[in-house]
Amino acid sequence: MRLLCPHTEAIWTRLARVEQALLTRIEADVKAAGFPPIVWYDVLISLANAPGGRARPLDLERTMLLPQYATSRLVDRLEQAGLVERQTCPTDGRGQFIAITPEGRKLQKKMWPTCAAAIERHLGSKLSVDERIQLRGLLEKLLS
Repeated sequence: MRLLCPHTEAIWTRLARVEQALLTRIEADVKAAGFPPIVWYDVLISLANAPGGRARPLDLERTMLLPQYATSRLVDRLEQAGLVERQTCPTDGRGQFIAITPEGRKLQKKMWPTCAAAIERHLGSKLSVDERIQLRGLLEKLLS
């Protein structure tokens, strides 16, 4: 007995494969340009766009879609590199924020042109404008 529509199964596997393929290709472009991993950029841009340039670890985990242990280790590496810093929450001494540093902002801004070009090369250039709009709508529907 088949529990899943063949089209749904194909969509599921293709979404996973597309995500992995795009990340691999974009990561290769970023690495070839001499930058750290793309996931570093993801943390830095998330923090740069957060109010006050900082976020609670749980909020960062949700933005990054990484498990807690992976986000924690990643933040440790970024902190060692001087790109982020941990700050104590002024209203809750046990809580903390992860904040982007000036060096982190510089790296994020420096990485963006390479990241943008890689995303355009491996994703944007493969689709017409109408296809991009349609795909965006479909993906938003899946996220709702």
